Amino acid sequence: MHVKIGRLLSQPLLKRQQGLTCSRLQYWRRYASTEAERKPSPRAVMGSWQMHDYGGPKSLTFSSTARVPRIHSPNEVLVEIHAASVNPIDVLMTKGYGKDILNVMRGNTSPISTAAEFPLVFGRDFSGVIAQKGKAVRNYKVGDKVWGTLGGQKQGSHAQFAVADLNEISKKPKSLSHTDAASIPYVAATTWAAVVQVGELNSKNTQGKRILVHGASGGIGTFAIQLLKAWGGHVTAICSTDGKDLVRDLRADAVIDYKTQDPKSELLQMEKFDLIYDPLGKEKAGYSIEFLKNWKGAKFVTIASPLLPETDSHGLLPGALKWGADLGLNILQGFREGKNYRVAFFMPNGKALATVADMADQDQIKPVVEKVFPFDEVPAAYEKVGQLHGRGKTVIRVKS
Repeated sequence: MHVKIGRLLSQPLLKRQQGLTCSRLQYWRRYASTEAERKPSPRAVMGSWQMHDYGGPKSLTFSSTARVPRIHSPNEVLVEIHAASVNPIDVLMTKGYGKDILNVMRGNTSPISTAAEFPLVFGRDFSGVIAQKGKAVRNYKVGDKVWGTLGGQKQGSHAQFAVADLNEISKKPKSLSHTDAASIPYVAATTWAAVVQVGELNSKNTQGKRILVHGASGGIGTFAIQLLKAWGGHVTAICSTDGKDLVRDLRADAVIDYKTQDPKSELLQMEKFDLIYDPLGKEKAGYSIEFLKNWKGAKFVTIASPLLPETDSHGLLPGALKWGADLGLNILQGFREGKNYRVAFFMPNGKALATVADMADQDQIKPVVEKVFPFDEVPAAYEKVGQLHGRGKTVIRVKS
């Protein structure tokens, strides 16, 4: 069953201006493959939603003359974006979340100048078509439909074109439209880092394992339920009242409504868990780690790391040191209690996306789209996501 909530909106795409400068053409011929040179050249300018200061979503402005980004590496592709999603991290980044660390990753280390920092384009995941490729790209051709995630330091996907590395993309699921496909890559890569790379669960060892998922009706939670159920796990989902039917439709084995039930009382009546997945930082209040099994393979994994907030508040080095000390204390406390506390971080992962694409085509993973906005209503999409408590994903249709 294809889970979709809300009315899909459809608006004409903002007009794109055309043109190709001489320097752009020379650069393109240098890095593009012979196959790419036979295709129509990308437009020199594009539509793009940009930020020029950290004023929050209200500071988003549209430019119809933004330069189409250039390929700088033989392992990169230029993607014409057909759809992208808005994630809570995008809304936080409009307010400066993680700017100190991300500026270092961008190569902008000046404490005074922001010339290399702005304008910024946000948006981490996308679905689209390869418009141009670098010389070293062998497994893709111009015109291929791909999906992917972009690193947090890179210019994002809330534009008509974006540049991606090979390790950030895979072929799009054949069974999904661009709009539906765009809802999955970021939550897939994030959950893969937490559940597979840190939690050490996979398709071969998850059968019969007990997993507790916080925030189960959000974008990350709805994907995690499906992945773990496809691998044979027993999933207990915690969500609010209006998300219960959704997570049940996704085959969660047990559902706890934190608005009408006391989660701790409910969990006390259950067998303990092999993995607890916390996308929301609930464990700051000692919420559920006590319900983890007491064996070395059981893990509590959160993606709500205080690293970026600490560096934002205290500066790059002091914040990193404070985060490291706090993390060490949490891990040590967990060991004393026989618990395994871990932190996972989002990382682009093209190989994981290729696996997820296969699962989507086998009907094991379904898009959960709450609402779709046209490209000229991106600020409204940010406003919606900023209200939190989303049921699945919010998607932007960039190209009709």
